[in-house]
Amino acid sequence: MTKKEKTDFIVKTLDKMYPDPPIPLHHKDAYTLLIAVLLSAQCTDARVNIVTPHLFALADDPFKMSKVSVEKIKQIIRPCGLSPRKSQAISDLSKILVKKYNGNVPQTFEELEELPGVGHKTASVVMSQAFGYPAFPVDTHIHRLAYRWNLSTGKNVEQTEKDLKKLFPEETWNKLHLQIIYYGREHCTARGHDIKKCIICSKVGRKLMEK
Repeated sequence: MTKKEKTDFIVKTLDKMYPDPPIPLHHKDAYTLLIAVLLSAQCTDARVNIVTPHLFALADDPFKMSKVSVEKIKQIIRPCGLSPRKSQAISDLSKILVKKYNGNVPQTFEELEELPGVGHKTASVVMSQAFGYPAFPVDTHIHRLAYRWNLSTGKNVEQTEKDLKKLFPEETWNKLHLQIIYYGREHCTARGHDIKKCIICSKVGRKLMEK
C-alpha cells in the first residue's frame, strides 16, 4: 500500500467514525480556548474541563483575569499540575493581551508564540479551532499514531507535524487532527492495543507491532 493509499484510507475511515469531531476542551471563545489549551500541558482534557468552569467563573476574559492574583489562579488550577508556572503564564499573557491587543487574542502564530506559556502546539490549536487557519497540532496521541501507521519516524512532534502536513491535504488538517486524537484515545491506545482489532493498524500498521 502506497502512502497515498494509506492516507486516503485513514481519512475515509476517520470521516465515517468521526464526521464532526468536537473540540475536546470546553470553551466559549478564543481566549478561553487559549487558557484551556495552556492548562492541558501534561494534563488530561477531562481534568482541564473540570477545572476551567471554576476559573472562568472567576474571570473569563483577559481584562478580568489580569486583575486576579497569581496565587488565586494557582489555587484553582492546581489539579492540572505545573500550577506555579501555568498560573504565572495565565496572569502575564492576560496583561499582555489587555495592554498590547486591547483584550483580543492575536491571530498569527508569531504573536501567539510570543505570549508567556504559549508554544507552537498551543498556538496551532488556537489558530486552527478558534480562527479556522489551516494547522496540524500534534499531541502525544497523534505523534504515537503517526509512527504506528508508518507515516512518520519523527523523534519529536515538530518533525511529525511536518511529515503529516506533507501527506494530508491542507483542507483536512483542522478536522483530521481532532479525528486522530479521538481515534487514539478510543481505539488505538498506548497500552493494551491489539493490532488485529484496530481498524487502521490492521490495514496500515507497522509489521513490528505484531511482535
